Amino acid sequence: MEYSEYVTKYSKEYEVDENLIYAVIKAESNFNPTAKSSKNAIGLMQLLESTAKDIARRGNIEIQDSEMEEKLQEVETNIKLGTKYISMLLEKYENIEIAVTAYNAGIGTVDNWIEKGIIKSDGSDVENIPYKETNNYVRKILRDYKIYKKIALDK
Repeated sequence: MEYSEYVTKYSKEYEVDENLIYAVIKAESNFNPTAKSSKNAIGLMQLLESTAKDIARRGNIEIQDSEMEEKLQEVETNIKLGTKYISMLLEKYENIEIAVTAYNAGIGTVDNWIEKGIIKSDGSDVENIPYKETNNYVRKILRDYKIYKKIALDK
């Protein structure tokens, strides 16, 4: 539960359960702030620069586009943008299961799966996610989310 000052701050600001943010950070980077994926996702919450620019614009977060890659490597900025993104996905999909599916597979992909009836918009059948990587990712997030909630209760 590293970086708790930022996780707590932005979870409160964007009204997201901080245990979910910890689960996402654990799955995305295992708390490595310098993580970079083969697809160029950056930092703790593994954000693509293009996604981060969109989040910043839509969330009225002032970061120059030219500085985005550098800013994503900063722990606080990465957590702020990642948490804002999760809050936007939760608002759009109204459940954690589909929100974290979209965090991994992308909004367009998830909307397509819902439209075609591959998965339900209520998140009740995430075991039907057709991408193996995303299917495993969602299961891992949901498992770790439960663990983080239990840890928080035991404190």
